[in-house]
Amino acid sequence: MLRALFISIFLISSPVFAKQKDDGSQIQAENFYPRVKIATSMGDVTVELDRSRAPIAVNNFLRYVDKRSYEDTIFHRVVADFIVQGGGYDVDFAEKPSFPDIINESGNGLKNEMYTIAMARQKDPHSSNRQFFFNMNDNVSLDPGRDWGYTVFGYVVEGNEVLDAISQVETDYDTTWGWADVPVKPVLIKQVTVLPPV
Repeated sequence: MLRALFISIFLISSPVFAKQKDDGSQIQAENFYPRVKIATSMGDVTVELDRSRAPIAVNNFLRYVDKRSYEDTIFHRVVADFIVQGGGYDVDFAEKPSFPDIINESGNGLKNEMYTIAMARQKDPHSSNRQFFFNMNDNVSLDPGRDWGYTVFGYVVEGNEVLDAISQVETDYDTTWGWADVPVKPVLIKQVTVLPPV
């Protein structure tokens, strides 16, 4: 009886039988700076994420990548010399499903500088979930101060010229959705993949 109880406790507590986390932290768990390649309809962008400064945002982003949830989404908001934002809608502007909102990590020391990647959010500072944006300028106004800022969680290591081109596409006001700065010709995120550790 005691032997059977011991075996049961061992099996339940053994790492082999423990339930693996599925929150993004399991992806290259020992790598503080995982890299992802974002394949767009205008070229590829490689981003190095900073798990040491923004672990919640990085793990959250990687969870969407792991679920292939960014595939066939669009950059729906493009403002020259400001931001390129996407990851939340498909080409028909149908909103993609989201995991729960995450805690704002904007006080992590990373600034909204040119070619960084940051979490988009609503007015509520802790409302980020799946949408992200690239800073196309040094956007000091998005850094924390008296108010919460926007969480930077990585920076571009390859493909700056691709983002430059995306940031200059023609945009217009979308009367159907009441949104400004929508690209006239959709810019697709075709695939996002985690790259082997450097």
